[in-house]
Amino acid sequence: MSNSIKLAILGLGTVGTGVINLINDNLNELKRRSGRDIIITEVGTRRQRDDIDTNIMQNSDLMAIAASDNVDIVIEVIGGTTLAKDVIMQAIKNGKHVVTANKALLAEHGNEIFAFAEENNVHVAYEAAVAGGIPIIKVMREALAANKIDWLAGIINGTGNFIMTEMRDKGRPFADVLSEAQELGYAEADPTFDVEGIDAAHKLALLASIAFGIPLQFDKVYCEGITGITLQDVNYAEELGYRIKHLGFAVRRDSENDSDAGVELRVHPTLIPQDALLANVNGVKNAVLVNSHPLGQTLYCGDGAGAGATASAVMADVMDLVRVLGSKDRDDQSNTGHHVPHLAFIPDQLSDTPILRADQMVTGYYLRVHAYDSPGVLADITRILSDAGINIDAILQKPAHKVGQVPVIILTLPVIESQMNLAIEKIEKLETITDKVVRIRLDELA
Repeated sequence: MSNSIKLAILGLGTVGTGVINLINDNLNELKRRSGRDIIITEVGTRRQRDDIDTNIMQNSDLMAIAASDNVDIVIEVIGGTTLAKDVIMQAIKNGKHVVTANKALLAEHGNEIFAFAEENNVHVAYEAAVAGGIPIIKVMREALAANKIDWLAGIINGTGNFIMTEMRDKGRPFADVLSEAQELGYAEADPTFDVEGIDAAHKLALLASIAFGIPLQFDKVYCEGITGITLQDVNYAEELGYRIKHLGFAVRRDSENDSDAGVELRVHPTLIPQDALLANVNGVKNAVLVNSHPLGQTLYCGDGAGAGATASAVMADVMDLVRVLGSKDRDDQSNTGHHVPHLAFIPDQLSDTPILRADQMVTGYYLRVHAYDSPGVLADITRILSDAGINIDAILQKPAHKVGQVPVIILTLPVIESQMNLAIEKIEKLETITDKVVRIRLDELA
């Protein structure tokens, strides 16, 4: 192999262009760190670009680029789960290492892609797929390799965090803030993946596999968005000493009863204490809180999106692969000889730990109950909760907002979701209850 490493960048949107700019800006630093010249030989683009160096071949045939002899590492930043998958599999088949920022593709097809890469002695790196410029993948795969991870919780979608921050700080309704997020480019024209939690669920599936050594199981992630969060709930939470954040949780639950043991994978709005580490991560920032043994809690925070942050993560992966290629040149070992396993654990050591159903999850709850202002209402509600084995932590009765109707706010201690489901069903059947019970999960992050 020559002293140069040849890159192909597939997709010249925000991230692809950011990678080109980063390489041009930091070319000398990259060479000093790697001992190699890192050059872009080909780019995949649907139309010819006048702003691309004439020494770089432009080609709309992505499959041809993935098979090209003039490429060592393929960087996939086109997105989607169809063409992107075909291109990555083609690159792997032709012995190319791959760097991708495509969390949806890996969450849904990563088991197949990683297995194919192992068969072909190449690597698929994906730091940019989760939390942008925060090196959370490297931290969990390498820096925490000696730790047992008990749980992690993360703000892993900047759009949702921006919306919740603006609602709390400026008293703005959800629809108003979402419209601004779209104008600022934080949210897509169709914001469904962001506001319904799907984007966060893709990322959580990846983080959970690395944390616990389990196969990717995106289809088993419980997913709830923020479209139902109102200013009323945001304000009540603040009054009670909590903030509402849209979080992803991966939690290992050990139990003497095998039927209760497993892993919780859930994305949903959550009340957390105002002094919690994640409570003060605002705007479009991302953050992941990891609780491990023996290290304890560690927080990783930074920009989760944008050209610079994502390009930084992409190029961190490229640099790792350059070093792998360099070590292969020196000692003629296989490409996997200096490689951290894709999901942090040796492939044949991945466990079949079950993913718990939604009704098996254990959390505290915030309940907002609307009732007629009449004697005995509160007693009926608390009796139902007590009969269901649910312990109340706090109760707040607010002034009537409609004639003769009052909102009652209840915080509970952690309980199995199935018990809460039954209790809410009984509460809603009371003749004094005027509307559906609003529930938001609560976690002390301790």
